[in-house]
Amino acid sequence: MDILSQDIMYLPGVGPQRKELLKKELEVSTWGGLLEYYPYKYVDRSRIYAISELTSDMPFVQIKGHILSFEEFEMGPRKKRVVAHFTDDHGVMDLVWFSGAQYVYKNYKVGVEYIVFGRPSVFGGRYQIAHPDIDLAKDLQLSEMGMQPYYITTERMKKTGMSSRNIERLVKTMLQKIATPLPETLPPFIVERLHLMSRDEAMRCVHYPRNAMDMKKARERLKFEELFYVQLNILRYASDHRRKYRGYILNKVGQEFNDFYANNLKFELTGAQKRVMHEIRDDMRSGRQMNRLLQGDVGSGKTLVALMTMLIALGNGYQACIMAPTEILAEQHLATIREFLDGMDIRTELLTGMVKGKQRTKVLDGLISGDVRILVGTHAILEDPVRFQRLGVAVIDEQHRFG
Repeated sequence: MDILSQDIMYLPGVGPQRKELLKKELEVSTWGGLLEYYPYKYVDRSRIYAISELTSDMPFVQIKGHILSFEEFEMGPRKKRVVAHFTDDHGVMDLVWFSGAQYVYKNYKVGVEYIVFGRPSVFGGRYQIAHPDIDLAKDLQLSEMGMQPYYITTERMKKTGMSSRNIERLVKTMLQKIATPLPETLPPFIVERLHLMSRDEAMRCVHYPRNAMDMKKARERLKFEELFYVQLNILRYASDHRRKYRGYILNKVGQEFNDFYANNLKFELTGAQKRVMHEIRDDMRSGRQMNRLLQGDVGSGKTLVALMTMLIALGNGYQACIMAPTEILAEQHLATIREFLDGMDIRTELLTGMVKGKQRTKVLDGLISGDVRILVGTHAILEDPVRFQRLGVAVIDEQHRFG
């Protein structure tokens, strides 16, 4: 079995309870899932500070020293604050815990050399770090530590003592257990040509980068891989779609388009509009189902291009529709199209939630009979009672607003 498919419960430090917590809170249930739970930030842990160097505006620091003594302060019923007086032999500061006293006394001892990490602040004229990360000095290799990863954890995880540091330790244990390199997922020629990190190196570096450049390269590799396979899926979907769904062959320009172009179009098309219309014509007579995105600034003539496309459909014996996200926009489109088609015998109707009663019935009947040749509307067009006799072209305006 692939090591990344292993149940997270069997990773040292997890067990049944933490397995359920990780699955419910982070949707992580396998080693691979944990490997792909990436840090959201990093903190440079390559330098040791002296207590005498501290200032209250420092973000995070680490200090090497030992605990001199412990002290407790009552904070109300059944609550107490534990303070450890910590020294690096050049100054004294406090380490403070507002909960977890039993854990503190069990794991931290007077006189043992530790490396303390956290954000310094000032209280009572003395520097302190609340709920610091603490490691045995002999266990922490600073040159290897570099940048410490930080992972997002939920409130429920924090209440059960599962912090970012716990996640980090699990990831570290897992990476040590994965002795063989992770398999490559990109073709070698892509990795080499784009000078990408290998997948194994990127996965290890994204959790434990040696420096900022390593972190940047690891992220670039993983982001590229994700986008690469998204693009492949889009291409596969498009290829399958073209194979399964053939479009109508609209190989005539038709009388409607010619009459409009000759008599109703009062200005010359721009070069961009002409180019787009040629591309649309090629699509419409190819027999492939056309899916085309038309972009342009306000007033650039997108509605005109859409109308001319619909007129080609009409000239081939089909109907057309245009759908807008709001009733106001649909009414504006109707007014614009009717103005463009002034004097032409092309029945164009509106269908929105506001069109009711006899008028709605007339529109629906006209669609079935084919008398309504262009329909303008909102998402009401998609409702079950709406039936076209022969719909050939559908235009969606501001598609992103439909969700």
